[in-house]
Amino acid sequence: MAGISIRAVEKAYGAVRVVHGIDLEIAHEEFVVLVGPSGCGKSTTLRMIAGLEDISGGDVWIGQTRVNDLPPRKRNISMVFQNYALYPHMNVRDNLGFGLRIAGQSPQVVTERVNEAAGILGLSELLDRTPAELSGGQRQRVAMGRAIVRHPDAFLFDEPLSNLDAKLRGQMRAEIKKLHQKVRTTVVYVTHDQVEAMTLADRIVVMRDGHIEQVGTPMQVFNHPVNTFVATFIGSPPMNLLPAVIHEGQVLLRDGSLVPVPARLRAKTHEGQDVVLGIRPDDICPVGHGLGETDEGTDIALTVDLAEPLGMESLIYTSIAGQEVQAKLYGPRIVQASETLSFRLALDRAHLFDAATTRSLDVL
Repeated sequence: MAGISIRAVEKAYGAVRVVHGIDLEIAHEEFVVLVGPSGCGKSTTLRMIAGLEDISGGDVWIGQTRVNDLPPRKRNISMVFQNYALYPHMNVRDNLGFGLRIAGQSPQVVTERVNEAAGILGLSELLDRTPAELSGGQRQRVAMGRAIVRHPDAFLFDEPLSNLDAKLRGQMRAEIKKLHQKVRTTVVYVTHDQVEAMTLADRIVVMRDGHIEQVGTPMQVFNHPVNTFVATFIGSPPMNLLPAVIHEGQVLLRDGSLVPVPARLRAKTHEGQDVVLGIRPDDICPVGHGLGETDEGTDIALTVDLAEPLGMESLIYTSIAGQEVQAKLYGPRIVQASETLSFRLALDRAHLFDAATTRSLDVL
């Protein structure tokens, strides 16, 4: 078992740089999720840790060993891919034990570790089946079991759930979380799905264009995004962003309406400052139908354009200052299009971003 240290790591394909000198410390037994849109460099970073991609600059350490020049088989890591990579002609037992046999482990060790992994993952009754006889979720558990049997220093997951349907993805998220709690090893997990990141991670690493935008716990990243990119990428539905300017101590929206500046940010604003007001759909609620009264808020009358009932909550589409926003209504009430409601903006949970830099005023 070991931590992972990424120090000023770069990756370039010819003249094209895809990872730009990133630094990241991953503690022993920590579950870290790299998340970001396609092409942000997260999978490339994972593959550099694994040794499947050469490092153009910087260093990768696994425990006390600098692994830049070590081949993948000598890094003592296990990688789980999105396509399972199982041998179709072997049964589950042989798939689980194949890597150990190739490594020269004795038949007794192979049997013990295969049975151990099968027990952890609920595969004991499936050991004689071939991959063709398994469901997608069962195949993914076999792929994880093949990683477990090696007793690696770290598990690397490269979008392992992307081929599964929505219900099975939810089940497998729980399986992976339980697995980490049982085996207590270091995990680096790559996904473009922010729900996976929020539910699985001890810490989230948000990436964009080969750079790290923010590192923090799921709630730190959700509640305190450092810029508008993180604010809209983490959270579903995404944060609403409204261009504005500071005028006479208030936030002046484009339609001329005024919203108070959140109290914690008053000292960080000045007259004429171009800003972006950010507020999550959960913090725009019809008065009397939210999760509870906010300490600091303002009421605004809005017309419902569309309502999407989702059981005990509804997602409401409306507009503020001529721009579409999404709001939340909690409870079984049915809302009709064109209905006008009084909404409460929870300003103590709202954000202001500098329009020029997109940085949050909370971190400036």
